[in-house]
Amino acid sequence: MTALLEQLIEALRVLPGVGRKSAQRMAYHVLERGRDGGRQLAAVLAEAVERIGHCSQCRDFSETPVCATCASASRDRQQLCVVESPADRLAIETATGYRGLYYVLQGRLSPLDGIGPRELGLDALATRLAGGEVAELIVATSATVEGEATAHYLAQLARQHGVRPSRLAQGLPLGGELEYVDRGTLSHAFGSRGEMRE
Repeated sequence: MTALLEQLIEALRVLPGVGRKSAQRMAYHVLERGRDGGRQLAAVLAEAVERIGHCSQCRDFSETPVCATCASASRDRQQLCVVESPADRLAIETATGYRGLYYVLQGRLSPLDGIGPRELGLDALATRLAGGEVAELIVATSATVEGEATAHYLAQLARQHGVRPSRLAQGLPLGGELEYVDRGTLSHAFGSRGEMRE
């Protein structure tokens, strides 16, 4: 194997979930059948790395200082949904009718990994909440230990600024069979049950 091919394989391994074998298959595919696609990928990747930054208001990926969502006059500025990642924001945006704004943490609190409030931009979020425009902070973090700790911190932060915190409901998936649901999810869903409406 040539040194350059080895470098290509190692470079492809920076992608999440790509091990040595997958990287090797990708490299061989590009060199055997997809050289034009490889050139296009290289050009777009280089341009994206240079031009895509973060929105100054929500921290989502953006090519401009303020993203299109934050700049839109049609969004409800009283609702602010906090998510862990741009992928989470996209999931909510495409699956729901939510018309408020977002704040992307780019992670979750994890003291063992050195990720605290400062790394998540929570000082900027506190300033935004203190501005008086936001009435509801919708916490949409994951149901992991770190996600729950982050949710608790966000709820406290919202209350300090007179903002009502809310949390996405969690529990059984639509169409799911009870016997296949994990114990933690089932326990949480059972404990969070509500009255059935007519």
